[in-house]
Amino acid sequence: MKRIKKIALEEHFNAVGFEDYSKAFVKHIDSADARELMARLHDFDAQRLEVMDRAGIEYVVLSQTGPGVQVEKDVSVAIERSRQNNDFLAQQIARHPDRLGGFATLPMQDPAAAAQELTRAVQDLGLKGALVNGHTHGVYYDGREYDAFWETVQKLDVPFYLHPFDAYEMPHAYTGHPELMGATWGWGVETGTHALRMLFGGVFDRCPDVKLILGHMGEGLPFQRWRYDSRFAVYPHGVTLKRKPSEYIGSNILITTSGVCSAPTLMGAIGEMGAEAVLFSVDYPYESTELAADFIEAAPMDDKTRDLVCYGNAARLFKLDRS
Repeated sequence: MKRIKKIALEEHFNAVGFEDYSKAFVKHIDSADARELMARLHDFDAQRLEVMDRAGIEYVVLSQTGPGVQVEKDVSVAIERSRQNNDFLAQQIARHPDRLGGFATLPMQDPAAAAQELTRAVQDLGLKGALVNGHTHGVYYDGREYDAFWETVQKLDVPFYLHPFDAYEMPHAYTGHPELMGATWGWGVETGTHALRMLFGGVFDRCPDVKLILGHMGEGLPFQRWRYDSRFAVYPHGVTLKRKPSEYIGSNILITTSGVCSAPTLMGAIGEMGAEAVLFSVDYPYESTELAADFIEAAPMDDKTRDLVCYGNAARLFKLDRS
């Protein structure tokens, strides 16, 4: 079966020594499945490359699985572990540079240190941007203390992938329903809210070239664009923006298909945001690469749109020369 060529960018790994950070959510997975999951997260060679080959994925941008250093309470440890993680990732990429790229891990506990580490990771290690697993101990990244960080992201011209994690405080509505707290529902609400904080907090007005990526078909944001404009016009609460809220979603905010293999959802997102704002991804190893590849190849798109979503948008975003 001839596959359509693809690039994927929400594809995870786990660095040596980072296993303890993942215990909070791995404990909810069947033990046999968890062992298989960990084996895949630690593999950078034959198993991962074989899965990519079968799906027609030419290149992946790897990221540390959550929650990573975002849950580290000691700022100095977070800074050091971020450096270690990025050095480790760069070493793995060096073995397969034509197939693997990487997102930096950042110590967002300290905005200045995060900016410094991102600069090092991009300029010295060749990483392609950053992926951060949600808030850091309840601190969100719309605050003015992060302005210099976002200026660095903009100057480096690399994307920032905002990946889900648990809410800092669990909403009362989830009481008695632990199934709502994580990936099934709560993570998407938490991450979409974080992105909206950045939008309404003026991050994209102050740094108009910043590109924020959301997974899982945009964590719900593409499908509320019209309502954001309608209700914000009536209830601005003193907030002013340079553009309508909807206009940032598709320009500053891009999305991937990771973990959502639904053709109607995909076509709705493209209809809302435009084909150049949607990028293929899998969410490996948490989702099936084969299923994701089959889905995107069968979705009702013309060839030009499919090429953009599967390959062209990512190649442009990451400045990849795949000729």
